Amino acid sequence: MVVNVSHSRSHNSLSESESNLHRTSIIFGIKEKVGALATALKPFEQNGITLNHIESRPAKRSEATYEFLITTDNQVTDNELKGALGELTANASYVQVLSRGDSSLESVPWFPRSKKDLDEFAHRILSYGSELNADHPGFTDETYKKRRKQFADIAYKYRHGKTIPGLSTPKKRSRLGVPFSTVYPRCSKHMPVLSSTTSSPFSSKTATTMQRPSLSCKIDFLAGLAFRVFHSTQYIRHPSKPFYTPEPDICHELIGHVPLLCDPTFARFSQEIGIASLGAPDEWIDKLATLYWFTIEFGLCRQGGELKAFGAGLLSSFGELQHCLSDKPTVKEFEPEVTSVTKYPITEYQPVYFCTQSFEDAQDKLKQFATKIPKPFTLHYDAFTESIDLLETKEQLSQLAGSIKSQMATLHLALERLGLSEYHALNTGNLQA
Repeated sequence: MVVNVSHSRSHNSLSESESNLHRTSIIFGIKEKVGALATALKPFEQNGITLNHIESRPAKRSEATYEFLITTDNQVTDNELKGALGELTANASYVQVLSRGDSSLESVPWFPRSKKDLDEFAHRILSYGSELNADHPGFTDETYKKRRKQFADIAYKYRHGKTIPGLSTPKKRSRLGVPFSTVYPRCSKHMPVLSSTTSSPFSSKTATTMQRPSLSCKIDFLAGLAFRVFHSTQYIRHPSKPFYTPEPDICHELIGHVPLLCDPTFARFSQEIGIASLGAPDEWIDKLATLYWFTIEFGLCRQGGELKAFGAGLLSSFGELQHCLSDKPTVKEFEPEVTSVTKYPITEYQPVYFCTQSFEDAQDKLKQFATKIPKPFTLHYDAFTESIDLLETKEQLSQLAGSIKSQMATLHLALERLGLSEYHALNTGNLQA
């Protein structure tokens, strides 16, 4: 059950500074009985706290208990919240505070738990609409800026589950297909809009990651990856310079990102970066964003002894694709501890690239690196509910172990029927070791 509510505050003035105001989500569990919710919420009313959102579900932590997620408005101070939490704790089985901003309260930092929570980021898009820098190829083109503004508005208004609206194709498309025809000569002559790629029969059957219209900051972008959501641009580079764009565009997304996101192994690697970012401190968000840059955007790998490019920034740039495989740049082995703190330019070809042996190898190294992120909780992505769970009870761990055991039994049976039981025993031994 999900309910959005809004009540008037009992007072209009705040004694604490605006810097102490923050939006907070609280998870609590209460035993199922008549009037239990009303009793639990009464402290918030008494302390003049507005609740914007209430969501309930049967609790996973204990039987005969319902779990509630409530979200306060932006006008709540620590003193008000402490007063309400004191009374709530007395009536609830457990209470967990998820704080969005700086707070003196001990809490788990807020981060999205489901795809719908990504709507919270909609107002934080980097529009790149009509507000272009003077050195941008489209700076003096009012028609071009107007169309980009339309795409920015679509991203701003989009909400999870809605259909991405399309726009009529402009009449002048003389050079829009040049990047496609140069890198992939057999590609279509005309550029598709994002809505046509996400609704095609091909993408619905093969894509492991859904697209969402937006150009987001790094913390929001990485959070989307945790839910297999890729924040994608919709606009295209200015036709006066078809081989150059100062920011990502639809050519970059479709040529560079989409093909690899249809590969399950690569998509899992992308998701691992996203999950690692949830609840991570700012300095670790920077490190993870740098890892993303040197792998998913500008990564190299070895295949059959040869150096290959898989980064989207390389696959969508004819010039840099040649540059990265030449003897001009330095190529280093991918090691997250080193890669994550390496500086990089954004307006010129990369002087340094990192090479991984395989996506699986990169994923293993990333998982090991992520264990060093200072977080007092463990997260698990539930593919059935498409949500993130905090693993914090024996019941949850037991359920996860049961799920893994069931999958291992299926794997063992399949290996036996394929005559690969020796392979299974060898790898099981490695796992146990």
